[in-house]
Amino acid sequence: MIEFFKHFLQEFELPLSNPVLIFSLILFIILLSPILLKKINIPGIIGLIISGVIIGPHGLNILAKNSAVDLFSTIGLLYIMFIAGLELDMNEFKANRNKSLLFGFFTFIFPLTIGFPVCYYLLQYDFNASFLTASMFATHTLVAYPIVSKLGIAKNQAVAITVGGTILTDTAVLIILAVIMGSSQGNLNQAFWIKLTVSLAIFSAIMFLVIPRIAKWFFKKLESEKHAHYIFVLSVVFFAAFLAEVAGVEPIIGAFVAGLALNPLIPHSSALMNRIDFIGNSLFIPFFLISVGMLVDISVILSGPTALIVAGTLSVVAIFGKWIAAFFTQIVFKYTKTERQLIFGLSSAHAAATLAVILVGFKAKILDENILNGTIILILITCIVASFATEKAAKKIAICEEEVSHEDAHSDQILDEHILIPLAKTSATATLLDFALLIKDKKSSNPVTLLTIVPNNDQAEKNILKYRKAVDKFVIQASASEVKINTIARIDHNPASGIARTSKEIMSDIVIIGWPRKTGFLDKIFGENVDSIINNVDKSLFICRFQKTFIEEKRLVFICPPFSERGVGFHLLLQKICRLSQELSIPIMIYAEYKTHQTIQQIAANLKLNAKLGFKSIMDWDDFESISDEIKPNDLIVFNLSRKGSVSYQSIFDRLPQKFERSFDDNNLILVYAQDDRKGTSMDAYEDFTATPLTKGLEAIEQIGRGLGNILKKN
Repeated sequence: MIEFFKHFLQEFELPLSNPVLIFSLILFIILLSPILLKKINIPGIIGLIISGVIIGPHGLNILAKNSAVDLFSTIGLLYIMFIAGLELDMNEFKANRNKSLLFGFFTFIFPLTIGFPVCYYLLQYDFNASFLTASMFATHTLVAYPIVSKLGIAKNQAVAITVGGTILTDTAVLIILAVIMGSSQGNLNQAFWIKLTVSLAIFSAIMFLVIPRIAKWFFKKLESEKHAHYIFVLSVVFFAAFLAEVAGVEPIIGAFVAGLALNPLIPHSSALMNRIDFIGNSLFIPFFLISVGMLVDISVILSGPTALIVAGTLSVVAIFGKWIAAFFTQIVFKYTKTERQLIFGLSSAHAAATLAVILVGFKAKILDENILNGTIILILITCIVASFATEKAAKKIAICEEEVSHEDAHSDQILDEHILIPLAKTSATATLLDFALLIKDKKSSNPVTLLTIVPNNDQAEKNILKYRKAVDKFVIQASASEVKINTIARIDHNPASGIARTSKEIMSDIVIIGWPRKTGFLDKIFGENVDSIINNVDKSLFICRFQKTFIEEKRLVFICPPFSERGVGFHLLLQKICRLSQELSIPIMIYAEYKTHQTIQQIAANLKLNAKLGFKSIMDWDDFESISDEIKPNDLIVFNLSRKGSVSYQSIFDRLPQKFERSFDDNNLILVYAQDDRKGTSMDAYEDFTATPLTKGLEAIEQIGRGLGNILKKN
C-alpha cells in the first residue's frame, strides 16, 4: 500500500512527466476554459492563453516546455496559417488583391516607421537592434482567426484583405530578418541574394505547379478513401512548411501557401473541409494558444524598471502601429468602423512570427534580454486586445450579415430552403448529394430529403426495405459534412406525379434529379418521360449529368437565354450558381444577350453576391457553334431553360440540350428549370424581343410537325 501511494505521488510531481496525464490535463483545459470564460463574456482564446500562463514553467510549473509541447505548438501554428489560406475566398481575394497589397504595405510601413525612432532614440538601441525590433512590430499572427471562422464571416472582404496582408507583411519581415542576420554575419553579398531569390522561386513553383497536380490526381484516384484525403492534406502542409524553411523563410509561410495551393481542390462545404476544421479547432490550435501562454513570464515585470519600461513601450507602439494601419485602410477603402475594428483585431496579435524574429535576434546577440522579456509581455497583451476587438467586431458583422440575408431571403421567399433528391440509380446518388451539399444554404435548418418512388405491386414492401438499406451510406456521407438527411419512400403508380406531390408536401425549393438512363434527352427516367417531370414539378428543377469530379472544373459556363432571368425562381438560381462558383473557386462566364447580362449584374449587386462574372455576347441563339466554340473540356455547363407555357419559353431552345449532350459528352452538365413562372409574368416585358417572319414560320411548322408525329405514334 505504501509503495502504491509513493508511486501515485511520483506521478503528480511537478512538472508532470507522465505523457497520458499531461495530455488529459491539456484536453480538460481545452474543454473547460472557453466554457467557463464564456459566462463572463471573455473570448475562449484568452482563457487558453491565460491557462498556459498558469500551468507553464513561469507559473505553477505544472508543465515544462519540452519537445512534445513544442511539437504540438508548431502543428497548431501551422494549422492556423493553413486554414487561413484554405478558407480564403479566392475569387474575393483575386478581386481585392490590390487592396490586400495596400493593406499589407500599410500594416508593414506604419509600425516600422513608428517603431524605429522609438527604439533608436527613446530606448537608445543601435541601428540593427532598432530596425529588427521595429520590423517585429510589423508582423502579426492570426491568433483571433478562429473567432472569425466560428462566426461564419471568413469570406467578408475585410477578413480577406487582412489575411492577404498578413502573408505579405510577414514574408517581408522574415526576409528582413534574413537580411539583417546576413549583415551581422558579414554574408550580405551577391551570392546571398541569388540564393534567396532562386530558393523562393523553386519553392513557389513546387507549391503552385507541382502540388496541385499531385493533389488532383490523388483525390481522383482514391475518391472512396476519405480518411486518406485528410492524411494527404496534412502531409502537404508540413512538407510545404519544411520547403519554406529550406528556402530561407519561416515555416508559417509554407503552411499558408499550402492552403492557397489546395484551396481550389477542397470545397468549403465538403466533408474533408469539415474534418480539417474540426480537428484543428478542437485540438491543434488550442494547444498552440496554451503554448503561447507558457512563454509568458510575469516575473519579468518585477525584475526592474527597465524591463517594465521596455515592455510598456513595445506594447503601446505595437498596438498603435496596427491601429493606424487599420485606420488608413478604413479611410482609403471607405470601410465602416466595425470593419476597421475587425481589421485591427485580426492584425494586432503578435505571437509566432514576432517570437521567431526576436528569438533569432536574441540568439545572435543583436537584441538584449529586456527586448526578449518585453516581447513576451507584448505577446500576452496584444493577444488579449486582439481577441476582444475581433470578437466584438465579428459579432456585429455576423448579426448584420444575417439580417441582410434574412431580408433577401424574405424577398425571394427562400427563408428556409429545402432540397429534394429523387433516387433512380444509387450509383449516381453520391454525386448528386455532393452537389446538393455544395449549393445548400448553410443557415437553412431543413434537411436534404432523399426520395424513392416504389411501384404499387406485390414487391412494394420489399423494395422499400431495400431502399432503406441502400440510403444508409448516404446518411453517413452527409453527416460527415454535418448536414441532416431525411429519407422518404412513397408508393405511387406514376413516379413523376409522386415526385411532384412530395415536393409540395415537404415544401421543397429545389429538386435535383440525375440524367436520363439512356442517351437522348427525351428518354425515360424513373420509367417516365423527362417532360412529364419537368411539367409536373413546378419547383426549381436541376437535371444533372456529372461525368467527372468537381475538382477538375476550371470555369462555370452559365448559359442564359433571353428573358429567362425575369422568372420568379431566377434569384434563387443565381445565388446557387454563385455559391457553386465560390465553393469550387472557379469564375463564372455568362453566355447571354447584353440586356440579360446587365440585368444579371444588377440582381447580383442587389443580392450582394461576391462572384467574378464574365460575359460573352450571344446574338443568334439558333447558331449552336457561336455558343459551343469557346467551351472547354473542364467547363461546368449550367443551362437555364424555361418550361413550355412560360412567357420566356422559345421552342428553339428545346433542341439545344440534345446538341450539348452530343457535343460535350465529357463535360459536367446541369439543365435548370427555375421555379415555374407561368402565372406571374406579363407579356409587356417582352415587347423588344423580335424574331424574323421566317424563324416564326419555321417554329410554327416545327410545332405542327411534332404534334402530327405524336398522333401517328399513338395510332
